[in-house]
Amino acid sequence: MGGGADSNGVGGGRPTSRDVARLAGVSHTAVSFVFNGRAEGNLSPATQERIRQAAARLGYRPDPVARGLRRRRTAVIGLVTDEIASSPFAGRLLRGAMETAWDRDHLVLTVDSGGDPAKEDAAVAELLDRRVDGIIYAAMSLRRVRVPEGLHRTHSVLANCLPEDDSLPAVVPAERAGGRTAARLLLEAGHRRLAVVGGQDDIASVERLRGFRDALRAEGVTVPREWVVRTGGEITGGHEGAVRLLDGTAPHQRPTGVFCYNDRVAAGVLHAATRLGIAVPGELSVVGYDDQEHMAAYLTPALTTVALPHRAMGEAAARLLLDAIDTGRTPPATVRRLACRVVSRASVGPAPTR
Repeated sequence: MGGGADSNGVGGGRPTSRDVARLAGVSHTAVSFVFNGRAEGNLSPATQERIRQAAARLGYRPDPVARGLRRRRTAVIGLVTDEIASSPFAGRLLRGAMETAWDRDHLVLTVDSGGDPAKEDAAVAELLDRRVDGIIYAAMSLRRVRVPEGLHRTHSVLANCLPEDDSLPAVVPAERAGGRTAARLLLEAGHRRLAVVGGQDDIASVERLRGFRDALRAEGVTVPREWVVRTGGEITGGHEGAVRLLDGTAPHQRPTGVFCYNDRVAAGVLHAATRLGIAVPGELSVVGYDDQEHMAAYLTPALTTVALPHRAMGEAAARLLLDAIDTGRTPPATVRRLACRVVSRASVGPAPTR
């Protein structure tokens, strides 16, 4: 049992591609072909499989630093965002980007700027110094953003935000289409007296309301001006808006369906309805927006909502960036809008007949 070698004759250090070649009974070049993506047309499928089995047996993985030097890449992309720590949706976007990058042999180096422009510029500079292959800049709420200094010096894509100067490609939710989806949910349940609660003058509020009105207009339905109640984006705003619409109003004079700016606003509407003795969904149907984790599914009743595609945005932004890295071509500075799917639960029912 002497010596420091294992049963395959490999030393106790990290296995190398030459170790794999010896175990598989092939040339070192053949191993390089397999792990550099050049095996097709050069090696038979059986030889490729034998090399992969040998690598798995030895626990061999290509050295990313050496491979990056050969390809003039680091196999790392950066992700700079304004407020990862405080957003309930950050995890979805990050998972989408990180898993997509991992599937294409890249790691993601993440920096949270806390919304400080100086920190964003410094973060981008640091990532460029580390020779990342490209950068995703993500915002946790849809808005127009100042493009951080230095972002144009590498392949870059924006996620959940739009560049103020329209200079970079962006992946965002299809908010207007999401508003149309919410309206159709209520229209198809027979509702015609409809209200909107929550939101402000941000892009999402404007686009969701525009889409909501698009769908209603197609059915000859209008929302009275006083039934569009802009009260912000929190539970208190939803409660306040619902009270203004519903308190002291006869059933035949109040809305039977409410579209809420987000799920927190919808929670406030549900609380107000309970306090006012208005049954949901028997007398009032409520649609939220976001599908906020640990919230929408646990309200009473469970909230029907339009889900923001945070994970899909992370995936799409990473794919767009990695494609640009692979081809060396900068993608056009266009906006890709991703669908917001419906999550049906228990807060929408048929319109009351009275």
